[in-house]
Amino acid sequence: MREITFAEQRLIAQPSGALYWPGEDALIVADLHLGKSERMARRGGALLPPFESLDTVIRLEAEVLRLRPSRLISLGDAFDDDAAAGEIAPEIAGRLTRIAAQTELLWIAGNHDPIGLGQTVEETQIGPLTLRHIADTGPDLSGHYHPKATIARRSHRAFLVGRDHLILPAFGTYTGGLDCDGPELSSLVGAGIAVLTGPGMPVRPIGQSALRQSR
Repeated sequence: MREITFAEQRLIAQPSGALYWPGEDALIVADLHLGKSERMARRGGALLPPFESLDTVIRLEAEVLRLRPSRLISLGDAFDDDAAAGEIAPEIAGRLTRIAAQTELLWIAGNHDPIGLGQTVEETQIGPLTLRHIADTGPDLSGHYHPKATIARRSHRAFLVGRDHLILPAFGTYTGGLDCDGPELSSLVGAGIAVLTGPGMPVRPIGQSALRQSR
C-alpha cells in the first residue's frame, strides 16, 4: 500500500490498482471493462482469454472483503459496452450480487457504458473532490486513460498524481495502458508522481525530467 495526500485528503493506493479513501470509507476503482473479450469477439476483433472478466471480479471481491468499505465507487467503464452489461455470465453476476450485498454501490458513467449497477451518475462531489470518468476541472479523481509508468525498463499500471488530477489505473484484466510520459498525460497531469501498482509500489516522478529519471 502507498499513502497519497491529494487535495488535503488522505488516500491509500492499493497494489491491485484500487484506491481506498479512509475519511469516506470508500473503495474506488476505475475501468473494469467487464465483457471486453466478448465484445471484441462479437465485433470480429482480436480474441482475448475468455476468463478476463471473471478474474477482474474475483480481484474486486477480494478487495471488498479485505477492506470492508461502506461504499464501492466505480469511475466509469465498468462494462466494455452496454451489451456486455446484459450478457454477463452467471458466475460473474453472482459475485457482483455478493459485492452489492456487502457495500453500497455508486457507478459513474463512462464513455463505454452509460449504465452500471446500482446508482449511476455522470459525476459526483465528495468533500473537495469531484469523481468522474474523464479528468476535467480539478481537483478530481478519474480513470479513462489506463495510465502506465516505466521504471527500470518495466512498465506497470500506475496512479498518476498531479496538482489538480489523480488518475487511477485500469482495474480490469487485459485493459492495456497509456504511457504516463506521453504528451497526452504529461500535459494533462503536469509535474507530480506516478505510484506504480504491484509489489513494493515504487514511486517515480512524472513531468519535467521524469523520463530521464525513470530509466
